[in-house]
Amino acid sequence: MSFMEFYYYIIAVAGGFLAGVLNAIAGFGSVVTLSIMIEFMGMPANLANGTNRINMFSQTALSTLAYFREGKLNFKRFRLAIILTFMGSVMGVYYALNISNEDFKLIFKYILLLMFIVVLVNPKRWIKETDLDFKMKTWITIPLFLALGFYGGFIQMGMGLFTLIILVLLAKTNIIEANAIKVFIIAMYSLMLIFVFNYKGLVDWKIGLTFALGQGIGGYMAAHYASTYPKADIWVYRILIIVVLVVLFKTFDIYQVLLEFCI
Repeated sequence: MSFMEFYYYIIAVAGGFLAGVLNAIAGFGSVVTLSIMIEFMGMPANLANGTNRINMFSQTALSTLAYFREGKLNFKRFRLAIILTFMGSVMGVYYALNISNEDFKLIFKYILLLMFIVVLVNPKRWIKETDLDFKMKTWITIPLFLALGFYGGFIQMGMGLFTLIILVLLAKTNIIEANAIKVFIIAMYSLMLIFVFNYKGLVDWKIGLTFALGQGIGGYMAAHYASTYPKADIWVYRILIIVVLVVLFKTFDIYQVLLEFCI
């Protein structure tokens, strides 16, 4: 193994760990992993998209275990949502196999801006207890979670925040419990997508498993502390704001604009 290859693996473990922490408590871990794969390692977009599913499954599976052990998973309440999201991901993976790097970035950057506005408006909506008496209408639940699954199978990037927006703002679920359901849903369809991408030859197992090592550890630790820390929901919301803001700066090249302005 050359020094450069060794360096890549170190970056992959570190990047995976950061992505695991972000995904377990806020989302956008795929921004880290896909950016490293595509921009740093030079992987084609479709190969990176498929490889990313390995570490996504590793992290969300271990995060699910941590949330389950802390009693934060309510399978019964979200049974229909889980099934619908899985079905949607089956439809979305067809398009995931054909998306280009350029289209990927173009679609995501403007959706990201919209999500940032949604997160900022009325912060108190994000920090509340679960309303056990509230139940979403079936005619809203079916298309909403099918679309959510489609997006997850299609791109994945930003899937965590989309899921939180639906579970917290629309389904009136506490952000910690919403995170528990979020990682379980993603783990379910990610396992299926690994087989699909691998069948098409779009998985680099060496890189994927290296990212998975770091991401699994980061996801488990973050899920455990988020479940036990008394004011975790407040800190999760703050991290959510910071993460989305940083990603917005990157996708719209605001750093470069500010640098040119200062010069």
